Amino acid sequence: MELKGIHHVSLLTANAEKNLAFYTDILGMRLVKKTVNQDDTSMYHLFYADAEGNPGTEITFFEIPMAVGQQYGINSVSATSLRVASDEALLFWKQRFETLKVPHGEITDRTGRNSLSFTDFEGTKLILVSDEHNSGVAGGTAWTHSDIPSQYGIIGLGPIKLTVRKASSTINVLTSVMGFRPKSSYPSWFDGQPDIIILETGEGGTGAEVHIEERNDLPMSRPGRGAVHHVAFRVDNEEEMHQWVNHIEQHNLPSSGFVDRFYFRSLYFREPNGILYELATDGPGFDTDEDMEHLGETLALPPFLEPQREEIEAKLKPLHTK
Repeated sequence: MELKGIHHVSLLTANAEKNLAFYTDILGMRLVKKTVNQDDTSMYHLFYADAEGNPGTEITFFEIPMAVGQQYGINSVSATSLRVASDEALLFWKQRFETLKVPHGEITDRTGRNSLSFTDFEGTKLILVSDEHNSGVAGGTAWTHSDIPSQYGIIGLGPIKLTVRKASSTINVLTSVMGFRPKSSYPSWFDGQPDIIILETGEGGTGAEVHIEERNDLPMSRPGRGAVHHVAFRVDNEEEMHQWVNHIEQHNLPSSGFVDRFYFRSLYFREPNGILYELATDGPGFDTDEDMEHLGETLALPPFLEPQREEIEAKLKPLHTK
């Protein structure tokens, strides 16, 4: 068994309408599924991805309208990366962010790849990463139904960063249990802090890396709007997922067991520093219940929630998509 890379990252938002506008109008991603949190159907669950909703390209949001602001700190997924094809694309995005007044940093080379940090309207820490010199897991296909030229569009998820108090325990689970392998390291931005460790899985590259930052100068993180809820890693198919369920149980990590999310099959567990991981299969996919041409246009419910549609829709504020 080998994890193929990052499957998706799920975050919290307090405003689905503004969230939709930012990720589709400003970032030019495709809304591939408008559905609800299957564990709490009173809240939207929005999936943004590449043109085809490919695994490894999805950033998702649960809407919690009364969510307080997050507190940045340890034991969290502290940054989410999005891939673009080239260094030239980063220049396009820097200019676009300046025009649209999106808070952002400078284009910087930290790991042999150029990157551009920015935040959304809720303070979510995001990084655009260039794939110009990347080898490994292939990116997706940029969504072209926006004002962003296709050669500059977002093509998937890049490395995720975990910020923890004790890196060794997180690294141990990722390597000894989940099969990640050491790749390299790079200096911390902060004086006196250890180097940031890079681990990779599968074919490696930007779509298959976890960066582990150990910090002894930060408080405990507090979930809130703009925070990452969990990160998911790619499992090839359902048969292999059952093997992972047994594997995680054998390592005495408390888990959810096998969960059918309809669009993929899942397993959830927490690593020693409390960060929530999900393993998710590549299929069946988002076109299971919608035509590829019309993904995300209406509220989609898996079959086991369809009998509750009228009740579910009554609790949701209408969210109009283009």
